[in-house]
Amino acid sequence: MDEQAREQALLTAVTTEHFVLQTSRSATIAESVGRSTIFMSMLSAALIGLGFVSSSGHLLRPYLGAVLPTLVITGLLTFARLVQSMVENEVDLQRIQRIRAWYHRRFASDHEFFADALKQGGGMRAEWAAVGSLPGRRHMLLTAAALVGAVNALLIGLCATLLSGLVGAAPGLAIAVGVIVALAAFAVQVAYINRASISLGR
Repeated sequence: MDEQAREQALLTAVTTEHFVLQTSRSATIAESVGRSTIFMSMLSAALIGLGFVSSSGHLLRPYLGAVLPTLVITGLLTFARLVQSMVENEVDLQRIQRIRAWYHRRFASDHEFFADALKQGGGMRAEWAAVGSLPGRRHMLLTAAALVGAVNALLIGLCATLLSGLVGAAPGLAIAVGVIVALAAFAVQVAYINRASISLGR
């Protein structure tokens, strides 16, 4: 195979890979939206159901005892998958930016095409710039995983409050326990997101 044929074959392969990676990103984003929607729909249905049983004292505790653990388990599983999807998306974006940088160096160095893949200093800064952000842990709070993590933390805190009340704790103490548990649960989930992310340059 002569040099021109090799060059053409490489360009074809890289272009195909670029398309595949962009398709993969679209799929992970769609899956994240779908999973988040399913979880939020379950939460909304649970709140509607709570409104129906709230007037019946003998039904309220069994309802909460069945629904809250279900929501917590579903929320944690959703959160775990959203973190996986976030990492898959980051990997795809990283590879796309490398391909775009190659396009610029190889074919468009005299033009501005794909120059943003290099102008931000390359690496993670270019990848974050591609989605309109700057590198930093606080930006992880804007992910779908962090949103579901916040809801999970509230549900876990609510469980802690109700359990504290069942064992005889005063209302004020039960609420304080729930708040502390909720904050701790959210902090743990945010730490998990930060640890899993490849874009923070650990």
